Amino acid sequence: MKSINHILRLFRILALTALTAFGTQAQAQTDPLPSWNDGPAKKAIVEFVQVTTTPGSTMFVPPAERIATFDQDGTLWVEHPMYSQVMYILESVPALVKAKPELAKVAPFSTVLEILKGDRAAIAKLTLPDLEKLAAATLTGMPVQTFEAEVKKWLAEAKDPRWKKPYTELTYLPMQEVLKYLRANGYRTWIVTGGGQDFVRQYSEKVYGI
Repeated sequence: MKSINHILRLFRILALTALTAFGTQAQAQTDPLPSWNDGPAKKAIVEFVQVTTTPGSTMFVPPAERIATFDQDGTLWVEHPMYSQVMYILESVPALVKAKPELAKVAPFSTVLEILKGDRAAIAKLTLPDLEKLAAATLTGMPVQTFEAEVKKWLAEAKDPRWKKPYTELTYLPMQEVLKYLRANGYRTWIVTGGGQDFVRQYSEKVYGI
């Protein structure tokens, strides 16, 4: 009898655990923004989608006109300690210097070499005109296909110095959920960013679905 009671108690525990797990899973499936804390921001997003997609609502937006635009750096993926495309520019300098050795002793290229060797304080030496010069030297003067291939290679190999992960993995899950939630309700999503379009296009569809 004692053995039977023990088995029955064990069965009840297993059944309760299964029901709890199922309930949690079901809630996650019905909640379009599961990683968001319940609060005014999440409520506002859900209400916005509801009122703009419900026929008869005073704020109803026809499907053809549903467009949502997003900033990227600091919104969809990391921007610290530096914008990801700026990191690409800096890490492209060694190859440029290898092709043109005379640049190794010319600022701002020499400054970048110091940074890449670990002198993070040297970042402060870079001015906006310096960055513009570096961008012009590393992002232009080549066929689009060549640039696309170099960006793809960098994205496959480069890792954020802080998190030690590929930049394409350092996206914000809550914002990814918003993108999917909007698309599930007929919105087309776009990125509006200061980053170069040919750079962004190399990963945006795979990473964001854009």
